[in-house]
Amino acid sequence: MQRILALLLLTILCLACHVCADYLVSNEGQWPANWSKELEPLRKQSRTLEGPLHPLLHHAIPFTNREEFEAVWPHIVSVKTKGAPIVLRRGPSFWFDDKKSAGVCIHTPPEGQAPNTDLKSVRGNWEQTIYIELIVDGQIVDLNRIPFPADTPIIDERFPTTTVSKDSK
Repeated sequence: MQRILALLLLTILCLACHVCADYLVSNEGQWPANWSKELEPLRKQSRTLEGPLHPLLHHAIPFTNREEFEAVWPHIVSVKTKGAPIVLRRGPSFWFDDKKSAGVCIHTPPEGQAPNTDLKSVRGNWEQTIYIELIVDGQIVDLNRIPFPADTPIIDERFPTTTVSKDSK
């Protein structure tokens, strides 16, 4: 009788709860076919995440080889919306399942929605554009070895800001 009661209780509990995923994940790059053909070989090592809002798309491309990264960097930058930022972060990264420390995540609006190119109307709401998040490790992704477009704001979030409390003086 206790087993039946426990099973019934578990069934009711499972029916009362529902699970919502924040992201849909594709274990292959699902970026548009009209992006640079030099990015095509990277599809198999990439993954695309959809979510958590709108459905925004995030194309995560990890790298384990500096030469490979530097060879495709100009093509990665070419898909970015003119004037949209490059955000610098340290790894490991959520976009790479917290396993890789170097690479790129290209953030885009939902599929079929053109990126907003009127940056005045964006007002820092970059998910309306195509912008790049660069996961920097200093070896594979070395900021001293890659050029940045002149019209690109760089947002450096590699080092958390610390605040000093009055008591610590």
